[in-house]
Parts: sequence; structure tokens; C-alpha cells
Amino acid sequence: MKNQKSKSAFSMIEVIFVIVIIGILAAVAIPRLAASRDDAEITTARVMVASISNAVSMERQKKILRGDFNPIFKLSSSSTLGNRIFDGFDGNTSQRVLENPPFSCTLATDTNCWIETASGTVANPNDSRYTYNFPAGIGGSIVFQLNNNRFECVNQNSANCKLLTQ
Repeated sequence: MKNQKSKSAFSMIEVIFVIVIIGILAAVAIPRLAASRDDAEITTARVMVASISNAVSMERQKKILRGDFNPIFKLSSSSTLGNRIFDGFDGNTSQRVLENPPFSCTLATDTNCWIETASGTVANPNDSRYTYNFPAGIGGSIVFQLNNNRFECVNQNSANCKLLTQ
């Protein structure tokens, strides 16, 4: 008697069947993962808007307690693209708006980032404007203004404003 070794392997049909199932699962999962990424980026922007609003409110209260009734006119030390944004009240980086300020957009057409589009001055503090460019999956942008010591949308009735503030 010869000692025969039995060989077991998958047939070609079994391999093709497994590949088809993996393809179907990938076709279902990938769009859902892409949508959840956009949702996560919007949530990050929403948290940033709330943090900036709270920081402006707290800084205003500190200024009043010090006897300084001048409005806050700026939230960044530089309006140059690619630099830190929201890094200091009235351009003073020792008084940070956010603990870890993000970098602004490198280009004005970048997505999922902020740009200082107008710098406020002591004489005209309501000119300070910041634009958020939404992720590519959502598209568009929204402009926020530092207005009477409040960080708020310029167009408060827009869908993009409601997306980030409600």
C-alpha cells in the first residue's frame, strides 16, 4: 500500500464566491465611512465655534473685571494663510483664544479649514471676519464675524450657519 497524502484546497468557484462577497461588503461600507468622516469634520468645526464663542465671552468678562470696556477686535495675530488662527485676542498671543490653535488654510480654496478674511481694528472692531470652508463632501463656506464681543454667523439664517451653531 502506498501512503497517499490527501490534498485539500479551495475550488475556483469558492474563491470567486468569497471575492464577490468581499466586494459587496466594501461597496456598502465605503460610502458610509466617507459620510461619517464628513460628519466628524463638521462636529470638529461645531466644537471649535462653541469654544471660540465661550473664549470670547470669558475674555470679555475678564476685561470688564479689569475695568477695560473696549471691545475685542481680533482673534488672530496674523491673517497670512498657513499661519495659526485663533491664537490671540487682539493679536496678543499671550492671551490665547484656543489652547491649541489650528493652522489656517494654506490656500483660500482649501477645504475643512478657517481663514481670517477681514481684520478688525480698534476703531472698527466689527470688521473682524473668519470664514470656514466646509469639507469637500459638503461644500461651501460660512462667514463668522466678531460682532459686539460675540462670535456669530454673518448670515444667521443660512443652512451652513445652522449646521455649525445648532
